[in-house]
Amino acid sequence: MRLDLWTSAFCAPCAAARRVAAEAATLVPDLTVSERDVAAHPDHAERLGIRSTPTIIVRGDDGAEVFRSPGVPTRDQLLVAVAKALPPADG
Repeated sequence: MRLDLWTSAFCAPCAAARRVAAEAATLVPDLTVSERDVAAHPDHAERLGIRSTPTIIVRGDDGAEVFRSPGVPTRDQLLVAVAKALPPADG
C-alpha cells in the first residue's frame, strides 16, 4: 500500500504531516511513503485534485484511493485509513 504526501515549500503544517506519515510508516512496514511537491508536479497535482497542502492520499495495493486528508490527520486517523488499504486476511 502507498501513502502519497503532497507538500509545498512554505507549508508549515507539512512538517506535521511528514511526522504523522513517518510514524505510520514505522508502525506499518508494508507502507510506502512518497512525498511530492505540488510546484514540481503541478500537472499531476491538478489531475488528482490537490487543492491545498499538505494533502495525504492512501492507496491500496490495487492503486485505489481509500483515504484523502487535506490537512494533517491524526496518527490514529491515518492508521485507520491504512488498515482499510490492507488486503483482506486469508482464512
